[in-house]
Amino acid sequence: MTSFTPSAQQAAAMRAIRTWFETRTHDQQVFRLFGYAGSGKSTVLRFALGELGLSPHRSARDGICVPGVVTATFTGKAALVLSRKGTPARTIHSLIYSVAEATEEEIEAAAQKLREAEVSIRTLSGFDRTAAEAGIEAMRQALSAMKKPRFALNPQSDAADARLIVLDEVSMVGEDMARDLMSFRKPILVLGDPGQLPPIKGEGAFTNVEPDIMLTEIHRQAAGSAIIRLATMAREGRPIGFGRYDAHVARMRKGDITPDQALRGGQLICGMNATRLQLNNAMRAAAGLAGGMLPSGPAEKIICLKNQNDLGLINGMFISLEDIVDEGSQYFSAIVRDEDGRHVGAPDARGGPGRLRLYKGHFEDHLSFDRNRHDRDWKEKKHLTEATFGWAITAHKAQGSQWENVIVWDDGLGRSETDRRRWLYTAITRAERGLVLLA
Repeated sequence: MTSFTPSAQQAAAMRAIRTWFETRTHDQQVFRLFGYAGSGKSTVLRFALGELGLSPHRSARDGICVPGVVTATFTGKAALVLSRKGTPARTIHSLIYSVAEATEEEIEAAAQKLREAEVSIRTLSGFDRTAAEAGIEAMRQALSAMKKPRFALNPQSDAADARLIVLDEVSMVGEDMARDLMSFRKPILVLGDPGQLPPIKGEGAFTNVEPDIMLTEIHRQAAGSAIIRLATMAREGRPIGFGRYDAHVARMRKGDITPDQALRGGQLICGMNATRLQLNNAMRAAAGLAGGMLPSGPAEKIICLKNQNDLGLINGMFISLEDIVDEGSQYFSAIVRDEDGRHVGAPDARGGPGRLRLYKGHFEDHLSFDRNRHDRDWKEKKHLTEATFGWAITAHKAQGSQWENVIVWDDGLGRSETDRRRWLYTAITRAERGLVLLA
């Protein structure tokens, strides 16, 4: 394949994968290949699959079903990165689920019952009123859940026919999704980094147990990386001192860098959403773009927040907007281009680039945050493209992505020392070449 010579640890990992796949999948459905940043997990996977003679899965939709390897990731951006590197990939959601949504009539009927209950409670007092209030709160939560897409397991998934399911970037996969994946009873090879952030709620279902193989040696190409050194220090909880670590990596104080310098410093990553909103506003002001709530044009940094497979839009993808027109209270329209500059959407009637309608709410949050806005706007949002300012993003949103240069704004996120280590490690490892850690 190439002149690649694996280390003893990598060679042992490839042998273990082959032995498992050829002789033990009926006893052990899941094989866990873990490793920290720079340990060569992806390289081991690529050569292990080559030795097994496994090719990407072809489904019946392609004309003929050729069972092979199905590769999936938790985030759409991670799937896009793998696909651009030559490995066809999709999100786990799109692989094993179909989307079911409540009808507008069902939602209105539930809303009417809630209104009736809110009227009838006025005549109650004491214990009866307390019990009724609890019931009304449950009705409110159920109504809110009805406004969001529901995912049902798809028995026609490619996972049902594949010879092997490979899951990359699995730290954010929770218990329910893991159980659904395993229900297809196919061998599952997971690549994980136990140092990364877990799901927002709970722990990672695949990374909270001991791995079959844990790659601990940093491969030769990464051994001299200051980014890897800082990531290791963060993961181990060792203090990272101020100063330069190489020509492109440094830890500085927040006051040592201006918003204008940050504009040229790469992708800005923080911990909390409140910080993200503040940083986006500061960066827009530094770029001379803070004249209003709406984006100002192609110079704005915009990140997509919802998968729209029919348009080729992926949650986490950066897009650019041209010819922005305010269309009313809920949305504006624009010509949209993806990260490669390609027009998104169908041409207009004259053959020119067509326009998309984008939901305003995520942009309005930067001027006046309203926690009830998105629940209130559920009906309109269903039919609109969702995006927001992307000058700064959270580390959770950044998982699965990498940038040549990254600025990490340390806002102290972390409910525990373990949480904090994971957050800082995840943020640092988004950088490929340049890193500025601001504390």
